[in-house]
Amino acid sequence: MTTPSKADRADRVRLADKSLPLIVLREHATEYGPLFARARAEVGHGQCLCQTPALRLVIRCSRAGRYHLAGWPGEGELHDPSCSFHKLASELTGRDGYSTEAINESDDGVAIRFSAALARKLSAPEPATTSTEQREGRARRTLGLLGLLHWLWEESKLNAWHPRWRRRTWWVCHALLSEQIAGCSINHEELTETLYVVPPFREQYARRNTAAFETFRIARLKRRGDTQRRGLILGEIRDVRPTRYGVRYALTHHRGALFATTALDERLRRSYRPAFSSTADEHGARRIGLFLVELSPKGHVRVLDMAAMLVSNLYIPADSSHEVVMANALTDAGRAYAKPVRYDGNDLVFPDFVLTDTSPHSYVEVYGIHGRESYDQRKRVKQAHYQSQGAALIEWDVTHSLPDVRRP
Repeated sequence: MTTPSKADRADRVRLADKSLPLIVLREHATEYGPLFARARAEVGHGQCLCQTPALRLVIRCSRAGRYHLAGWPGEGELHDPSCSFHKLASELTGRDGYSTEAINESDDGVAIRFSAALARKLSAPEPATTSTEQREGRARRTLGLLGLLHWLWEESKLNAWHPRWRRRTWWVCHALLSEQIAGCSINHEELTETLYVVPPFREQYARRNTAAFETFRIARLKRRGDTQRRGLILGEIRDVRPTRYGVRYALTHHRGALFATTALDERLRRSYRPAFSSTADEHGARRIGLFLVELSPKGHVRVLDMAAMLVSNLYIPADSSHEVVMANALTDAGRAYAKPVRYDGNDLVFPDFVLTDTSPHSYVEVYGIHGRESYDQRKRVKQAHYQSQGAALIEWDVTHSLPDVRRP
């Protein structure tokens, strides 16, 4: 009998006494509900077969009764880099900067405390936004919009790439994000009801998608008495155009539009300069937006705030157009890599990329700014750290040609 390779095992999990491909469980979770329940009752957890011995997996069940698997807390680093449950070390993610009050994980799912109010009384003054800078010691107690966007991306493993995976499309992103939000709550409301992830467009599903958004618009956003409810929309930004009263955001795969004031759009462009940079278009980059919205009196979807993220053509986050170029080069070279994400911690210092196909992991730094003392100082600190750790490092000064990024 042929022993399964590590690559084959990375796609398989064990529930009770059955070994199954992970994709089968994801696509037919309802059908395998009894098996999930038996594994939870008899063993207490699932098992990932990417390593020997097998690694534990949390079995979660949403309020709707749908089961899904999640990585065991603190063990993400132990999984094979090609495994869906692999995660970077805690010091390489902004996730580590939040208290359990902000992100509370349990067998029943994940409870998120969001910094913005998801409803307001029309007769009362606008509620103050809870600052994401509030801390317990150094731990943030709430997630802001960017923190929520990065959490969704990282938990769905969309910040990582492995050459064994098939090409990533929005269809894949939508499926992974939809699985992640199942069983999650935000400010004590179901995230599946609060967040609308724009589905990929297919002509045969056009009517269904239109109906789904209309349901979200009415069921989630419609005013109820004296209460104006709010929701979240996640999608790829296709273009932004001026209108008579402000700006209009058009989303890829979505027939509707979102509207914002000119002042808000200008603030967002200052806050998320890389995402709105014109140079990013030259390298096949995309723009992802997570919008906080409500309905206007005339029924238009009005943007109250947004977090924007520049990503490569494989939806890998990037902090600049130069990082998009590097991400593309790493993909073309067949490297396995991950992009550390900062969440709401803009002052955090991480490697630009972590190469996960070497042991120990190696790193990539892209130097795209010159003549700024604070940047140069941070660069020197990073270089000294890598040298002291004996870590392998690929460096690219963007005034020079791309270095050889192939695996040694």
